[in-house]
Amino acid sequence: MDEYQRVLTSECSNHVNEDVNLKGWVHRVRHLRKVSFLILKDRSGFIQCVLESKIAKMKITNESAVEISGKVVSTNQQENGVEIHVDNIKMLSYAAPIPFEVNNDEIEANLDTILNHRVLSMRNPKVQSIFRIQSKIVESFQEYLRNKGFTQIFTPKLTSQGAEGGANVFSLPYFGKEAYLAQSPQFYKQKMVAAGYERVFEVAPVFRAEEHNSSRHLNEYTSMDVEVGFIEGYEELMKLENQLLIHIFEKVKLACANELKLLNIELPELKEFPQLTLQEAQQILKEQFEKTSPDGDLDREGEKLISQYIEKKYLTPFVFITNYPTRKRPMYTMLNQNNTELTDSFDLIYKGVEITSGGQRIHDYQQLIKSLASKGLDLDNFKSYTDLFRFGFPPHGGFAIGLERLTAQMLNINNVREATAFPRDCDRLTP
Repeated sequence: MDEYQRVLTSECSNHVNEDVNLKGWVHRVRHLRKVSFLILKDRSGFIQCVLESKIAKMKITNESAVEISGKVVSTNQQENGVEIHVDNIKMLSYAAPIPFEVNNDEIEANLDTILNHRVLSMRNPKVQSIFRIQSKIVESFQEYLRNKGFTQIFTPKLTSQGAEGGANVFSLPYFGKEAYLAQSPQFYKQKMVAAGYERVFEVAPVFRAEEHNSSRHLNEYTSMDVEVGFIEGYEELMKLENQLLIHIFEKVKLACANELKLLNIELPELKEFPQLTLQEAQQILKEQFEKTSPDGDLDREGEKLISQYIEKKYLTPFVFITNYPTRKRPMYTMLNQNNTELTDSFDLIYKGVEITSGGQRIHDYQQLIKSLASKGLDLDNFKSYTDLFRFGFPPHGGFAIGLERLTAQMLNINNVREATAFPRDCDRLTP
């Protein structure tokens, strides 16, 4: 096989009447009396391979890894216009029977079984499409921000305290001390703004020790974080995120057209997202749906209902909810100048699910110390953070987008675990 040129299945149409070498997995094989038809798949797509004579009698199992050599031949029977007439096939690794059929349109198994055999499930074309789209989301996120003068940063995931001062952190022994898995890169991205980079972003895992076992929550997820220095106000951040998401959607539509078609997803043309204060949203829920909201927040039902209202009125699946109460936001959140009981903060709700939390941060040292004290936090535990605000900290703010939630909402996936390659929740630590 060494004399053949190895090509991907998607490249075969460029090699008509040439001998090629292919490597991939057996997607499906069909044996007739004197000939067999094998569908080979690799990272780029599928191609039909025609096996004649002795080769057709080989033992071949679906999902086996194989190496095939043969000639590329034109045909009008295949969508890509070519097929491979096989000269030789080498079994690289036989596949044992697997717990579900991965090559059907849908995997007919419960979610736990699918996740227990995650690698196999991702060989299904639809499942694989989810993560190709997710990869393009991240690439587009990074591309847009770099073009706007942002620097990508890499921050520690082992910390001496939680970024929000709460109890929802994982602790672990650390050389005679206690350390925590980072629940957010918040402090570090603020520090990088103050270090002179001004505009920074990070794509990295975060950890939340919350005992939620819902279709929306994970204990480890990927956060796409943004922080901006020298802002005029939190409205600037919402505008940035709005334009960022427009860019992401446009790039996904262009680059992942085949994957979106396979998943039967048609992405909308995004425009300016509407905004409601939390008080306005709660009032709409009360008047339009007779829905009572929890103190200082929206519950899951409220998020769904307000999205329905916005979708009908503004023809968009996105809505910003602003001005959450001070008592409901972390200690670093800027107070609203007109009403210090409220904050210059926002959430972004997408089709009934919160995918973003953000806002302006406190940049004045004395105000920050006062805020920590009002939350009952020990100032000594935050000294390495607060001391930096004594040395010229600019007005700044940012937001974070949950990658898995964004992916799930974009692709109409009901459980965020399906938009996570290897989920970590209250029960799952493997695979």
